[in-house]
Amino acid sequence: MSQSDRLKARFEQVAVENRAALVTFVTCGDPNPEIAAQILSGLPQAGADIIELGMPFSDPMADGPAIQLANLRALGNGMTLRKTLAMVSNFRQQDNDTPIILMGYYNPIYHFGVQPFIDAAINAGVDGLIIVDLPPEEDNELCHPCLTAGLHWIRLTTPTTDDHRLDTVLKNSSGFVYYVSIAGITGTVSADKQSVADAVARIKRHTDLPVAVGFGIKTVEHVKQTAAITEGVVVGSAIVDKIQQGAETGKSAEQICADVHGFVAELASGTGRE
Repeated sequence: MSQSDRLKARFEQVAVENRAALVTFVTCGDPNPEIAAQILSGLPQAGADIIELGMPFSDPMADGPAIQLANLRALGNGMTLRKTLAMVSNFRQQDNDTPIILMGYYNPIYHFGVQPFIDAAINAGVDGLIIVDLPPEEDNELCHPCLTAGLHWIRLTTPTTDDHRLDTVLKNSSGFVYYVSIAGITGTVSADKQSVADAVARIKRHTDLPVAVGFGIKTVEHVKQTAAITEGVVVGSAIVDKIQQGAETGKSAEQICADVHGFVAELASGTGRE
């Protein structure tokens, strides 16, 4: 299955199953490359429909403390962008169906080289990108080359994105729209259900793309509430917290993976709709 088909197929599948897609975020290489590879390998079986894989970066400005620390752990253990792509490639040897989205910042890609990065990402089996610090005004930098090559370009929208700006943001979006449900950094407060419902409805007046909601979703109850009003539910910091807790308390690789996959399975149980 080609890169451009995986996301579409997955959202079609979960729609038939009358549920939302569970989108799980982990930082590549956290807490170390070996355990990270085991975590990544087991996410689909645990219930992850789509995987967001964070590209480690030294200054993740949009992320809260949990993911900032995850970036530092990964970088401290030698993780690089090239090794991130290699981990995706290894994952593809066992799973050619689960979409993988790389999420992060432009600096590492710029230093890698835009076209070499795009070519390497496609060869590795990446399905799309979320680059949080490239606004639509900079679409020539990376967005247009990605879309031309067949990589999805997934945009973030926020509670402060008004209707005029929304049209600009969505112009070159593909795959799905990621609604950031709070104004702030990852892993902090949770949004009010009605405000999220209103925001999703407003986004849908501007696009036919699926909408996934993230930021502040930490429990299966949060997942249930969000799944009722949108096509995708994104959980990141709460999963990263599990990894951190395991690493800091000296748990074995097997126990860390069991804790993370068990938590993802619990979250996945909340994606169904009544």
